[in-house]
Amino acid sequence: MLFGPAYKGIALAAAVAIELARLGRTVPFAYNRKEAKDHGEGGLLVGAPLAGRVVVVDDVISAGTSVRESAGWIRRAGATPAAVVVALDRQERAAEDGVDKALSAVQYVMAELGMQAVAVATLADLLEYLSVAGAGTLAAHAAAVAAYRDRFGV
Repeated sequence: MLFGPAYKGIALAAAVAIELARLGRTVPFAYNRKEAKDHGEGGLLVGAPLAGRVVVVDDVISAGTSVRESAGWIRRAGATPAAVVVALDRQERAAEDGVDKALSAVQYVMAELGMQAVAVATLADLLEYLSVAGAGTLAAHAAAVAAYRDRFGV
């Protein structure tokens, strides 16, 4: 099943579930809320009950905080966090309790959480794209992205 962490992961997990259904594969999904509701269905989790092997779908992975929190939700429900799929791996150092780790967030997820990790694109891919963008408006952002990588990257 799929799990979309609040907030951006919710729409992405829903979109992946819809596309899988269009292709003939029905996959349940769930997501968390940032704050519990005390009306309607209430609680912090919405959607299908977390069960079996669960894939977390999110927009980016930076320090790995969202994935660690999602894995906690999934385990507490008795399910297994199996993998994370993100649109962009920022290739940042993982951080836990405010302490930077020697591993990237993706390496941390794989080594410490035992989950597979797949990114549609990485910060290196973005920098390469910006370098071939030539003198266009996107190329003007290459230096700022490179500085970001130098400060936070592995």
